[in-house]
Amino acid sequence: MIDKIEEFALNILERIKLQKLANLYREHREGMRYLIFGGLTTLVNIVVYIIFAKVILASIQDMNLVVNLSEIIAFILSVAFAYITNKLYVFDSKTENAKQLLREIVSFVSCRIFTEIISIVMMNMSVWFSINDVLMKVVSNIVVIILNFVFSKIIIFKNTSKK
Repeated sequence: MIDKIEEFALNILERIKLQKLANLYREHREGMRYLIFGGLTTLVNIVVYIIFAKVILASIQDMNLVVNLSEIIAFILSVAFAYITNKLYVFDSKTENAKQLLREIVSFVSCRIFTEIISIVMMNMSVWFSINDVLMKVVSNIVVIILNFVFSKIIIFKNTSKK
């Protein structure tokens, strides 16, 4: 299904005279898919956070509790979404048994927790060193995206076939 949608979009690019862009996408399909599904994962994270913080937990008076619970739930659901989309659509990962699947899930979640910690440390650095927090958020997201891709490629989905 994803392949058909992808080819449909690439055909549109070709028809509107953006052949070079379509070719660039095809040459770097795995990385492009990673960016697309990474964007969707970010959207899932934000939407889930808003739903919990502004709707489901809105009646709770303790804002720290609301923010932290919403952030944890958003992180868990976005990591689950990221794992499924990375496994199925980005890296085309095949696991032969439950042990391999469990190893893959544990390594994925562990790496995501590790990069989340890096992000938190970087955001705290913006406070410690009086660096603009929005600038640091952008920089930390770039670092996290790169690290997540590298970890996915060399640790988590290392034994996958090329598309």
